[in-house]
Amino acid sequence: MATAYDGALPKHHAATATEKRVILASSLGTVFEWYDFYLYGLLATIISAQFFSGVNETTGFIFALAAFAAGFAVRPFGALVFGRLGDLVGRKYTFLVTMGLMGFATFTVGLLPSYASIGVAAPVMLVALRLLQGLALGGEYGGAATYVAEHAPEGRRGLYTSFIQTTATLGLFAALLVVIGTRTLVGEEAFKEWGWRVPFLISALLLGVSLWIRMQLQESPVFQKMKDEGTNSKAPISEAFGNWANGKWALIALLGAVAGQAVVWYTGQFYALFFLEKILMVDGATTNILIAVALAIGTPFFVFFGWLSDRIGRKKIILTGCALAAVTYFPAFHLLAEAANPALAKAQASAPVSVIVNSDDCSVQFDPIGKNKFDAKSCDIAKSILAKGAVSYSNVEAQAGAIAQVRVGAQTFTAPDPAKITGKARKAAITAFQGELKAELTAAGYPAEADPEEINTPAVIAVLTYLVLLVTMVYGPIAALLVELFPTRIRYTAMSLPYHIGNGWFGGFLPTTAFAMVAATGDIYYGLWYPVGVCVLTVVVGLLFLPETFRRNIDQ
Repeated sequence: MATAYDGALPKHHAATATEKRVILASSLGTVFEWYDFYLYGLLATIISAQFFSGVNETTGFIFALAAFAAGFAVRPFGALVFGRLGDLVGRKYTFLVTMGLMGFATFTVGLLPSYASIGVAAPVMLVALRLLQGLALGGEYGGAATYVAEHAPEGRRGLYTSFIQTTATLGLFAALLVVIGTRTLVGEEAFKEWGWRVPFLISALLLGVSLWIRMQLQESPVFQKMKDEGTNSKAPISEAFGNWANGKWALIALLGAVAGQAVVWYTGQFYALFFLEKILMVDGATTNILIAVALAIGTPFFVFFGWLSDRIGRKKIILTGCALAAVTYFPAFHLLAEAANPALAKAQASAPVSVIVNSDDCSVQFDPIGKNKFDAKSCDIAKSILAKGAVSYSNVEAQAGAIAQVRVGAQTFTAPDPAKITGKARKAAITAFQGELKAELTAAGYPAEADPEEINTPAVIAVLTYLVLLVTMVYGPIAALLVELFPTRIRYTAMSLPYHIGNGWFGGFLPTTAFAMVAATGDIYYGLWYPVGVCVLTVVVGLLFLPETFRRNIDQ
């Protein structure tokens, strides 16, 4: 592609066929990078068993989600490192570095020995690779969005950048297809044992394709002109965030747009997946297929809402999506539970479970070091059984020192008092209590897992598709909005940091935070308060402070 600018900034009303091919190549490369990143999220349950088997099941799953979140935690730092590099030396070469780092880290995950083989070194190495992935991805998105926007015709930036917005979902979709295909080919047992490594190892092939695609790219003409004239920023980080004139827009972008977009994205695509598999006990293969179908239906709407934002504005679409999420998440997830596991929903309605105990006598059902057996207090004995079985319960306050009771419908069971029994007697009493409680839960209709024959597949897909549509509303226009908020000199750096703080911290920590909230309260829906609260914050800040940007000239 020619980078000639004829003594002036490129005329964005006349995008060439070559420029369009460049945009396509950039998008395809980004798809593969997201594929690498999201494999871990899809396989969190299996990774929990492979790398965190040294702790109890509930803690192990939360740890696996925390390792998933670790990649997101460092994304803002990757944004600073690679955003600065992109504003100093250019977009193209930054792409190549981030791609190589991502591919290496993903491939290596497929080679890691398990906890059973080498102990605690296994999860340590896993987390280290997740951190490397996060650093790489932190530099990826800002460059891709900036690159595409700087090639887009005037009045079509929303449409053009929306193709970049599809890449995260398409990468997730590609990962789903590979996971489903591998599961089908080798069988579920073999997949859990060793087959889960195959999708990670396949990423080596995708890395080769991605690097070849990125090598075909030319530098952005806007950046090339600045570089040739020597007017590009020499200190993009300090220029972007060291003064209030620019820094305030980063803060407004974060709280008034990106934070809400992030939690909607991760709720609609990842928390929904984990909710289905871990809480509603739908088997992993079925969960993957259901999510894949919803993504296939919803993905074109990224482009639709990007296109629409070129006509009516970015702000109103993003904030409407956040407002709808805040209002509808609770009823949507209730509908999801009723459709995916009708027996569980019926049992919860007809025989609700409650734990009667003084709250001061209870521990949160999460053990960060894996040493708590939850057998030192009657409350812990009662709640650990319910937590392991993903049974939702309410808490009824009792007087201090009262022995915990579990009420299932009209039946009440008193937990053993660890203060009065020790050793083998305590173990036998706990076992007997567990047996009685499990028998009553079964009699009350609480299933051990979702019955595939009872799943209302059309209803599940409908709810999941609705959640994806909310994702497309908030995510489709966000790249164009962020690009338009900041000047060319610091655009890569300035837009990358709020985006990755929002998506890395507000969004990336959502599954871990939400499941910890569920573990703490016993309410399977309680974790939804996190995305709902963030969405409300974004709507308020966005309405008050976020400007409309869709008519701005970005050639400055």
